[in-house]
Amino acid sequence: MKVASFNVNSIRARLSNITDWLGSFQPDVVCLQEIKCQDDQFPYAEIEAAGYQASVVGQKSYNGVAILSKQPVETRLRALPGGSEDDEQARYIEVETAEGFIVGGLYLPNGNPVPGPKFDFKLAWMDRLIARAETLLATEQPFVLCGDYNVIPTEGDVYSPTAMKDDALGRPESKDRFYRLLNLGLTDSFRVFDKRPGQFSYWDYQRGAYDKDHGWRIDFILASPQAADRLTAAGIDRSPRAREKASDHTPVWAEFS
Repeated sequence: MKVASFNVNSIRARLSNITDWLGSFQPDVVCLQEIKCQDDQFPYAEIEAAGYQASVVGQKSYNGVAILSKQPVETRLRALPGGSEDDEQARYIEVETAEGFIVGGLYLPNGNPVPGPKFDFKLAWMDRLIARAETLLATEQPFVLCGDYNVIPTEGDVYSPTAMKDDALGRPESKDRFYRLLNLGLTDSFRVFDKRPGQFSYWDYQRGAYDKDHGWRIDFILASPQAADRLTAAGIDRSPRAREKASDHTPVWAEFS
């Protein structure tokens, strides 16, 4: 099973790029972030024509997550547990395959500016994600938590650590919570196969960042012990970022036996 994660930065604006990529890369399950549309505006027909079913948690103009699957899946959650009743941000979706493999798709809050309520919300959301991971680990089912984490874990995951040290993505509080996820027993799938610094999944649109390779690695597929035991490959597919009208992110992926 090939699982991928892709922050598409508006699915309607980049639909032809996305369907072309689905056709060439052929992932079995894809977690999408920043679809930036409500459920009824999602391009279901085009995605189905590409060979995928879609589970969608949309939001007008902002955020929004979806999971595409070649085979039927059961939608387990449409929000991360533990949130307040007035939190309408569409940032989490969770499905289960017929074989009992759980896939959580997430779009973690950016958190800027620091300090402030947005950073506090980011940290609280990460605490909820840690709690969800603990709950899933207790089931002993294989699972992955895939998405745009908006965290730069190490200096090797950013072109300039100095430039990002005061940003919410590079703050120690954000990194600490990411490491707490890993310390629960989750595996950064990409790093199992590629230890090199400077391997990025995001490049800003400004200042020629992509051409200069001034990027960050902020998109991850974290695998539970039961899923990590089945890991056979993982990587970053840079090809979609080089296209016209590309998202500022590119897909990350992992394969499981």
